Amino acid sequence: MQKETKELVDLGLLLPLMEEFYTIQGEGFHKGTAAYFIRIGGCDVGCHWCDVKESWNAALHPPTAVETIVGNAVKHSNTVVVTGGEPLTWNMNPLTEELKAKEAKIHIETSGAYPLTGQWDWICLSPKKIKLPKEEIYDVADELKVIVYNKDDFRFAEEQAAKVSSKCILYLQPEWSKRETVIPLIVDYVMANPKWKVSLQTHKYLNIP
Repeated sequence: MQKETKELVDLGLLLPLMEEFYTIQGEGFHKGTAAYFIRIGGCDVGCHWCDVKESWNAALHPPTAVETIVGNAVKHSNTVVVTGGEPLTWNMNPLTEELKAKEAKIHIETSGAYPLTGQWDWICLSPKKIKLPKEEIYDVADELKVIVYNKDDFRFAEEQAAKVSSKCILYLQPEWSKRETVIPLIVDYVMANPKWKVSLQTHKYLNIP
């Protein structure tokens, strides 16, 4: 990466864009809602069950001007979801400022492992054991989404739920490859602990992005 390009990426004026697409939100509180997804490359959290491992290496994804990304997004929807990778690897202020100027509603899906930048209408915090969230994000998270891969994830979920605000909506979501095993466990857990809700990756059942 050339020095000038790297400086613009560091400022958040260029972002390593992996993909962008208009689809239906499949998970969590806004499931079933049409939204434009912006997937930013780069992640060192390293979840072994990640279903977008091709997003991890930011160098594989072209540094793209924020203005270009925003222009494409607002052609399709006024609801924009920024995901990754781990989008907070990068400075999100320029992207969200441009989107706000276009009156878009902006959601982020993040592990919270890096400092929070940007202006968000909805923050979905999906914490990971191997690289825990920064403390600052717990108070502002609108939604806590814990991925359940094994029984220990229920313990982890409760640890994380104890840190978020009372307004935060709590979700347990089966890891896709283990869904047949863990869905019955999640159902039982939510029935016994009704502060939690079940989240499913409905976009995969619908066979859409």
